[in-house]
Amino acid sequence: MFQWFHRLAASKNFYRLAEILGPLFGVICAILLTMGLYRGLFVAPADYEQGESYRIIYVHVPSAWMSMFVYMVIATCSAFFLIWKMKLADIVAEVSASMGAAFTFLALATGSLWGKPMWGTWWEWDARLTSELILLFLYIGYMALRASIDNRATASRAAAILALVGVVNIPIIHYSVEWWNTLHQPASITKLDTPSIHISMLIPLLMMALGFTFFYLTNMLSRARSVILEREANTGWVKQRLQENRL
Repeated sequence: MFQWFHRLAASKNFYRLAEILGPLFGVICAILLTMGLYRGLFVAPADYEQGESYRIIYVHVPSAWMSMFVYMVIATCSAFFLIWKMKLADIVAEVSASMGAAFTFLALATGSLWGKPMWGTWWEWDARLTSELILLFLYIGYMALRASIDNRATASRAAAILALVGVVNIPIIHYSVEWWNTLHQPASITKLDTPSIHISMLIPLLMMALGFTFFYLTNMLSRARSVILEREANTGWVKQRLQENRL
C-alpha cells in the first residue's frame, strides 16, 4: 500500500492521473451543481420560519464545509511534506490555499446576507462567525508567508508549520455552536440521530456539497499540473510531454 502511494506521489504519475480525473471530475461537478441548484431553488419547498431566504444555504453551507475541508487537506499535505519530504504534497497544499480562502470568503459573505433578515444585522461577533473569520486570516497568512520568502524550500516549511498550528481552529469552528451560546443555529445535518431538515431540502444540499467538492478537486488537479510542469520543466518527461503537445 505504501509503495503504491509512493508511486502515485511521483510527479509524473500524478500528472498522468490528473489528466484523466480532471475532466471526469469537471463533468461530475457540472451535473451535481446543476441538479442541486435546480432542486434547491425550484423544487424544495419554502421554510416554514425563514421563507424563501433560507435557500442561501445551498451556497453558504457547502462553502463553509469546504472552507474547513480544504484547510484540513492543506494541513495533512503539510504534515506529509514535513515528515516525508513529499514534493507533491507541498504542491497540493500550495494550490489549495487560494481556493480555500475563496470558499471561506464566500461562506462569510453569504452568512452575512443570511444574517441580515434572520438576526437583523450583517455581522455579529458570534463564536462561529469569528472563528470562520480567523480561518480566512489563516489562509491569507499562509499565502502571504509563501510569497514573502524567496527560497522555495524555506517558504514551504514555514507555511507548512503555520498550517499545522492553525488546525486548532477547525474544531473550534465546528463545535462553537455547542461550546458557546451563539446566534448561529446548531447543527441540523450532522447530528448523530436524524437531520432536522426535510429530505426534500437535504438532497439538493448534499448535491451542492458534493458539487463544491468536485469543483475543488477539478481545479486543484488542474493547478497542480501547471505547478508540476513549472517546477520540473527541465526533466525529461516534461520535455517529452511538451514536445508531444506541439505535434
